[in-house]
Amino acid sequence: MALKLEQENDLEFILKSLLAGGVAGMCAKTTVAPLDRMKILLQAQSAHYKHHGIVGGLAAIVKKESLIALYKGNGAQMVRIFPYAATQFTSFEIYKKYLSKVHIPVVQHGDKFIAGAGAGVTAVTLTYPLDTIRARLAFQITGEHRYKGIVHAAITMFHTEGGIRALYRGFVPTMCGMVPYAGFSFYCFESLKFFCMKYMPTALCRKCERNTGGLVLTVPGKLICGGLAGAVAQSVSYPLDVTRRRMQLACMDPQTAKFGTGMVKTLTLIYRDNGIVKGLYRGMSINYIRAIPMVATSFSTYELMKQLLQLDTGMKVS
Repeated sequence: MALKLEQENDLEFILKSLLAGGVAGMCAKTTVAPLDRMKILLQAQSAHYKHHGIVGGLAAIVKKESLIALYKGNGAQMVRIFPYAATQFTSFEIYKKYLSKVHIPVVQHGDKFIAGAGAGVTAVTLTYPLDTIRARLAFQITGEHRYKGIVHAAITMFHTEGGIRALYRGFVPTMCGMVPYAGFSFYCFESLKFFCMKYMPTALCRKCERNTGGLVLTVPGKLICGGLAGAVAQSVSYPLDVTRRRMQLACMDPQTAKFGTGMVKTLTLIYRDNGIVKGLYRGMSINYIRAIPMVATSFSTYELMKQLLQLDTGMKVS
């Protein structure tokens, strides 16, 4: 009877975590969708926008296309982000739970990083084709459309660019970048959350007796922890994010086809052509403006959704 009850509770926990994670991802991505499209155009050095800054680029999109064009590709993003975020957050909770039972010093000290990295890899593997399609749709300029929508883009890429490999182009650098990105995101958030609960319990926390430790982060506390976690994670993994985008968009323009030949070669070409700041870290300024509120919103919404669904968001601080 006890085992049956535990299994039912585990299933309820997983379903609630999936819902909370999916909603968190959709809220976060919708918040920064215009900046997300501008980042893609800058990373890929679109001929139409390569000489524009952040504000100028956004204004140019509205002028050349339309206001709604700021959200181009967001339909594919929403189709992708719900299962992606739901899988990532739920996987993190599951991995964290099982890693807490492993009595190996290295694992005990880095369990949050390992759980976060594993969660990121799991989520990306399951949803990567939708990310490639979304990038292609976002890269299109009004009047120069190659794809009519999500399904048409998937079918066209599959038939003209080498089958399933086309939908997973850039997958290797994505995996290499996801390990530090997701790992540091969750590790930093959990560490900052612990710091706030232990050393700033009255400033950024409030009492909640049903939670472990009797505390939960306030909304400002959630946003601060999430924003700082996003900044650290993006700083570490950004060059591989640029590499992924160049590989995903290589076949959109004959001049960029050379970037679709492999991760190491693409990294080398980017560095050789544009260097570190204007190549591997191109678009980093807009990425900070985009990533900090996105990750802050994502973690904050997830924690709020867990609280609404009566899930524990506290932690032991003694």
